[in-house]
Amino acid sequence: MKDLVEQIARRFADHPDRISVTEIVGRQTDLLEVHCNNGDIGRIIGRNGKTISAMRVILNALSSKSKKRVVLEVVGKE
Repeated sequence: MKDLVEQIARRFADHPDRISVTEIVGRQTDLLEVHCNNGDIGRIIGRNGKTISAMRVILNALSSKSKKRVVLEVVGKE
């Protein structure tokens, strides 16, 4: 899932080389953090949050078989 999120985020970013995804695995919940340039945060989130919402729907569909919850967050860096 980490690679999928990274590929999708790179498609939207102006600086795709600065995109990285960190995965923190827990017992019941996995956390995926998309680290990007501050200028790309809005592009990854999308208008009214539609892009990030669609990414979350895809992740939840993929994670339903493993019965784990996936949380996706966008974090800016300079």
